[in-house]
Amino acid sequence: MNDNFEMVVGLEVHVQVKSASKIFCGCSTDFGSAPNSQTCPVCTGMPGVLPVLNKKVVEDAIKTAYVLNCGIAGFSIFARKNYFYPDLPKNYQISQYEKPLAGNGWVDVKVNGEIRKVGIVRVHLEEDAGKLIHDIGEGSLVDLNRTGMPLMEIVTTPCINDSAQAYEYLKTLKVILQYMDVSDCDMEKGSLRCDANISVRKKGEKTLGTKTEIKNLNSFKAVQKALDYEAARHVEVLGGGGRIVQETRLWDEAAGRTSSMRSKEEAHDYRYFPEPDLVPVRVSKEWQETILKGLPELPSKKYERFIKEYGLSEYDAGVLTAGRDTADYYEECLKKCSAAGNPKLCKTVANWVTGDLLGHLNRDNTDIQKSPVPARMLAEMIGLIESGTISGKIAKTVFSEMYSTSKPPMVIINEKNLVQVSDTGEIGAIIDKVMEENQDAVRKYRAGKQQALGHLVGQVMKKSQGKANPGLVNKLLVEKMKG
Repeated sequence: MNDNFEMVVGLEVHVQVKSASKIFCGCSTDFGSAPNSQTCPVCTGMPGVLPVLNKKVVEDAIKTAYVLNCGIAGFSIFARKNYFYPDLPKNYQISQYEKPLAGNGWVDVKVNGEIRKVGIVRVHLEEDAGKLIHDIGEGSLVDLNRTGMPLMEIVTTPCINDSAQAYEYLKTLKVILQYMDVSDCDMEKGSLRCDANISVRKKGEKTLGTKTEIKNLNSFKAVQKALDYEAARHVEVLGGGGRIVQETRLWDEAAGRTSSMRSKEEAHDYRYFPEPDLVPVRVSKEWQETILKGLPELPSKKYERFIKEYGLSEYDAGVLTAGRDTADYYEECLKKCSAAGNPKLCKTVANWVTGDLLGHLNRDNTDIQKSPVPARMLAEMIGLIESGTISGKIAKTVFSEMYSTSKPPMVIINEKNLVQVSDTGEIGAIIDKVMEENQDAVRKYRAGKQQALGHLVGQVMKKSQGKANPGLVNKLLVEKMKG
């Protein structure tokens, strides 16, 4: 983008709140059920039915708003947002408008080592619409399973000035939501969706330019790429003497560009009015205090604790606390290893989790919840390294087999005869053979060339098929070299 311009971005994130039932009825929220199998007269908008607000959804939204540093409204109301769409059976959506549940908050995000504050305008609750299925030949079909799904909308101020900041904000928000256990944030299932509003202006100006809204953003990387593309398009249009049209545009991932969906030259009149079938939400201080008692440790606090309590580097702590499941796995492994108060062992466990385990999981594009190696099993294997039963090198083989088969480490070690050799007589015999076959290296070592020892150790380990105790090999080799 032209260095004379800056983008100004506001993000609207729709989060499906984790709940067994919908926001205003008892229908299931399970994903993947047969079309229109999770509906009732309430969520399909039949005449005469009455919505009933899901208390858990309200409580989860209050928790979320609190950790986003928002003020919780003591009094908020639901409204009817009126518009026609084929998958909106009532022809209105129950949402919050003039009096949302919470607002005026912020989130700190780290961008290239710099902390930036992203303002939160509002957090409000609403119901989702259904889903149109278009790829069935002529016409479209309507699936109303999603109708009435509990949504929490989190809207930022127009304070984001580059795509990297937008990306990091979304990452940070997702981690917070998952730590809070208020949503699974699975974008493939529609549990987290983002729309971006973007304009550009010359640097130093305060007035906002004409904005466009970008939809169809199915990943955080897509948000970043779409913002960069759209900002460049705005600058090009303005630089050529044209004007930006206020409109909604769709992001085409394959083509790497946006295209016009519909004009929004005039603000749509949704004819909001208070929902007559729902009473106002009143959040007393006592209720709020009860809700907030159960707050979990947040990622920033856990990150600081991992560094202080376990002696981890900033990098290791960052990787391990990037997801609540990973952090929980690590701490369970530490507990099974009795690693508390032992920084060296804490680091060893961190290396196995961040390196081997996450490496295998990333390769298979799966998450740690589905790991074939549970924390207790990894801890058992690390304990076998610490006790000298297997070497670190053999452990690599054992881990790969554990990951492939989910067999306990000792079963694999016994099946493959991988127990580390610590018998001085057996190792001594191998060393004698290696020294006999590598006279040149022996002479060099005795002449003061220390690196020759590494070659000899390597040969001993090779002959023992990696099973010789490395520490003992080094000790016995040095002793024999002196002889």
